[in-house]
Amino acid sequence: MKRIDNGRRTADVRQSIPALLRAHSLHPRKSLGQNFLVDPVALGRIVAAAELSSDDVVVEVGAGLGTLTRPLAERAGHVIALELDNHLVEILREQLADLPNVDIVHGDVLQFSGSASYPERMLSNRGYKVVSNLPYQITSAVLRHFLEKEPRPRLMVVTVQREVAERIVAGPGKMSLLAVSVQFYGQPRLVARIPAGAFYPPPQVNSAVVRIDVAEQPAVWQAEGADADQIEEAAFFRVVRAGFSQKRKTLRNSLSAGLGLSPALVEEVLEQAGVKPQRRAETLSLQEWAHLVKPLGAIPRQDRG
Repeated sequence: MKRIDNGRRTADVRQSIPALLRAHSLHPRKSLGQNFLVDPVALGRIVAAAELSSDDVVVEVGAGLGTLTRPLAERAGHVIALELDNHLVEILREQLADLPNVDIVHGDVLQFSGSASYPERMLSNRGYKVVSNLPYQITSAVLRHFLEKEPRPRLMVVTVQREVAERIVAGPGKMSLLAVSVQFYGQPRLVARIPAGAFYPPPQVNSAVVRIDVAEQPAVWQAEGADADQIEEAAFFRVVRAGFSQKRKTLRNSLSAGLGLSPALVEEVLEQAGVKPQRRAETLSLQEWAHLVKPLGAIPRQDRG
């Protein structure tokens, strides 16, 4: 099968992708979230947001048919293209055979459990970047995978469902467990909105590109007065998950139920931290959550409800 000609790939990518699928008797698989980004302007914005140089190692999750892989490889020193669908892996190897700086890895990114199973180039330094058009159904899982495990990337630029993007970048008043989970590790910002028509086939929702600048240390560890040395990630998220477990309820009630504490004790801790017990989880900042972790965790077990 002839590869997409490099000289006309940008102008003809919309036409080439359907033709390429037909030539291989394939159809996009909805179960794998296969909506291929084919708009050259959108692809350009994603690559620009990643601020790539020849020193960068880039990990792309769900490389698909290589529409993003190729422009990434033209800017980065090396690209690790992960793809789960074995049929698309064959096409990728064919289409990208002229790019010596691309490694195509067949597998499920969520099965990479850490340094023992990550591709070796990801471990060379902390500077690798994740740049991906993520399948919608695994967005949260992929974000957690890269942010919660070592080695963490230095930067993530991901295309996700627009509603999810807005949740990720939300501030106090509209916070969610997803927002806290991302913002604990880095600073997200929305860099572009992408209409459904930029994909083949078009999804039923619009998308957006989010850039996450991953911090060397979680932001709450740097919070004044948070006693960072004593805050463990597991304890932090145990409290946060409890707070969001019944998000229609007040913090007094949701933390009480989620942590197995008496409402009176929770109310006392909240008031000492300067947080009104009647507030709801979505109104708290990361620093406010950090101030709650130690005192809630220090309550003796015999005082738990």
